[in-house]
Amino acid sequence: MKIELAESYGFCFGVKRAIKIAEENQNAATYGPLIHNPKEIARLDSDFKVGLVEDFKTFQAGDKAIVRTHGIVKDELKALKESGVDVVDATCPFVTKPQEIAQEMSEAGYSVVIFGDVAHPEIKGVRSYATKGAVVVTSPKELEDIKLHDRVALIAQTTRKVEDYMEIANYLIPRHKEVRVFNTICNATFENQDAARKLSKRADIMIIIGGKNSSNTKQLFNIAYENCPDSYHIEDENELEMSWFEGKELCGISAGASTPDWIIQNVVNAIEKNII
Repeated sequence: MKIELAESYGFCFGVKRAIKIAEENQNAATYGPLIHNPKEIARLDSDFKVGLVEDFKTFQAGDKAIVRTHGIVKDELKALKESGVDVVDATCPFVTKPQEIAQEMSEAGYSVVIFGDVAHPEIKGVRSYATKGAVVVTSPKELEDIKLHDRVALIAQTTRKVEDYMEIANYLIPRHKEVRVFNTICNATFENQDAARKLSKRADIMIIIGGKNSSNTKQLFNIAYENCPDSYHIEDENELEMSWFEGKELCGISAGASTPDWIIQNVVNAIEKNII
């Protein structure tokens, strides 16, 4: 059996930047998981004494708080700074941009529509910047009973599928006088998804590596599964089952934007050791 890695996979710019920031700020704590990969979070804690705090009120004046890549709610960021906490902002610049757009468009009188998961920390943060409120949806159907202004601003979660985003845009455009569609989907997300799509069309089995709480990894898995029913989402090599590979000739591998190279290599090594 042959193993082939997707042309684009793994750590994106924002995650690399956040990891570097965390490693340079030892004995600090992140507010919420820095990235959506439990194994890498554990490594930062073990090797760099960078802990994890789930409640921002836990921080005291003089503490060092690292803001996660997905960003945080606007009022919480303000409260941290005003309480004397040393805030180190590791929010991905590609997440900061939709925050700015949400605030600008809301203040300009547009109805702000956000395509994404309402429970995801990135979307919670972006939504908080819409000063006059924002609607969060995952499909055009959810917009049917929602009253919007004549002018609408559409923003996407950075890790969503472009095709799904365009469905929302195509629903809104003929129904409103003005619809501004902002391309806030991260380019790395698009490249990883496109590479996974191409590889999954040729592979007999696809292994998608990443945190089970990672939105972009879930999207990669869904794309792979559409083309290759024998697709599996795992966090590390310990979840591999060798029976998956029986009779397979080509194993394709991709990984989410929060998946470090060392985990990917461990998976590859495990497959090579037990299968090939």
